[in-house]
Amino acid sequence: MRWMIASDIHGSALYCQQLLTAYAAEKADRLLLLGDILYHGPRNALPEGYDPARTAALLNAHCADILCVQGNCDSEVDQMVLDFPIGAAYFLLCAGGRTIFATHGHVMNLEHLPAMHPGDILLHGHTHVQAWEQVRGVTYVNPGSVSIPKQDSVRGYLILTDEAFEFKALDGRCLRRETL
Repeated sequence: MRWMIASDIHGSALYCQQLLTAYAAEKADRLLLLGDILYHGPRNALPEGYDPARTAALLNAHCADILCVQGNCDSEVDQMVLDFPIGAAYFLLCAGGRTIFATHGHVMNLEHLPAMHPGDILLHGHTHVQAWEQVRGVTYVNPGSVSIPKQDSVRGYLILTDEAFEFKALDGRCLRRETL
């Protein structure tokens, strides 16, 4: 299975549309969103193209393809306008013989690791910073943010296959590839 993984759209219809264009070009089977879909939050400036209603409409057109975990900026009122569930705290995926624990990152993260086996992968957004690092026996992976990248990250997403994670810019350029 080919997964596209993205996080922290924060209501930007402009960057959501770019993400969905990339989704079509990647020919991914599913889109996993790691939370913070519609609202920008009190600590972030409004992202370019901020239009939560338009963002919801864009994503709803792909609702059968989307799995989503709840971010700290997602709420019950957001669920009222989205046609796919956003309330899950985490998902478990398997790829390359490894278990991937996917969450937003505001509760379970490097400081508060969920119960994991050595070699498992912790996948989360929240920080808006792309990452791939080994920490206490697990691999930590973060796609960064679609609309508000921080600390010199670029707007982007991940592609996950049974062989590797690929960090990609919104224009589809491969920035980094890490084998599972």
